[in-house]
Amino acid sequence: MRIFVTGGAGYIGSVFVEEAIKAGHEICIFDDLSEGNKAAIHPQAKFVLGDLLNYPVIENAVVDFNPDAVIHFAGKALVGESMTQPHLYYQTNVMGGTNLLQAMVKSGCKKIVFSSTCATYGMPEKIPIDERCPQKPINPYGHSKLIFEQILKWYEQIHGFTYVALRYFNAAGASATYGECRRIETHLIPNLLKVPLGKMDTFQVFGNKYTTPDGTCIRDYIHVIDLASAHLAALNRTASAHYNLGTGEGFSVLQVIEVARKITGHPIPVKIMEPRPGDPPRLVASAHRIKMDLGWKPNFVKVSDIVQSAWDWHKKNPNGYTN
Repeated sequence: MRIFVTGGAGYIGSVFVEEAIKAGHEICIFDDLSEGNKAAIHPQAKFVLGDLLNYPVIENAVVDFNPDAVIHFAGKALVGESMTQPHLYYQTNVMGGTNLLQAMVKSGCKKIVFSSTCATYGMPEKIPIDERCPQKPINPYGHSKLIFEQILKWYEQIHGFTYVALRYFNAAGASATYGECRRIETHLIPNLLKVPLGKMDTFQVFGNKYTTPDGTCIRDYIHVIDLASAHLAALNRTASAHYNLGTGEGFSVLQVIEVARKITGHPIPVKIMEPRPGDPPRLVASAHRIKMDLGWKPNFVKVSDIVQSAWDWHKKNPNGYTN
């Protein structure tokens, strides 16, 4: 297939492009490099530098490439930032996304796989979270993603689109070539690994009195290569759908720290901080639907394998993509 990939120079996008090219697909990456990295652009992919908010640029890029499908990773994704600068999230995630959809209408492409998030659920009413759980986002980031999911339904009805919205849980890990390197890093594992890399003296744990076995938050970590394989599987879907993407297993912050200590051989001292407002004690996915519908399953089910892959990449790239 000819696949147009927004955000293909970012963390998840770069690993998807790598896996898609291995599978024989032809790829065009569209990225403004505000969060992505030039060094993460696959050498066999076509690359267009552009901003989703610039409609003529995105239209020209999509029409020129004439894709069979679009994978939409690009967007703003920092919860804290969305609470202080919500306009950025509605501009990029909603207006920018709608520009992409209009460019698809212009080109005649009607298949899209959308990078959504479990943040659309907000504070979950039950664990594990399945696709029937009410979507009640508690921040502009999650709300902007939910709005775009709703917009996709209208493009299905009006323009005959087929879409798959993949609601990620905690993306983690790395391929041998591509890993996490962001302007502002908020994810647990890459921040944790800064201690054995000598970039931080201690690791901050936000709260240890949650209603969990060890008092720290529990999250569902899914390997970035498993995320990529889910997107490839979603391209075969002939009807629109929404799927949660996780392993169905939850690991606490302290459990992940202990795994990282064993893998790195570093004591990784921790400092207990006040809990962050709005952090649910548990976020664990039910991925039953995507397993049944698409035959997808995660290959990295041990958190130790996820941490090991991240550690291998960060050891080789201690400064990320900046050498």
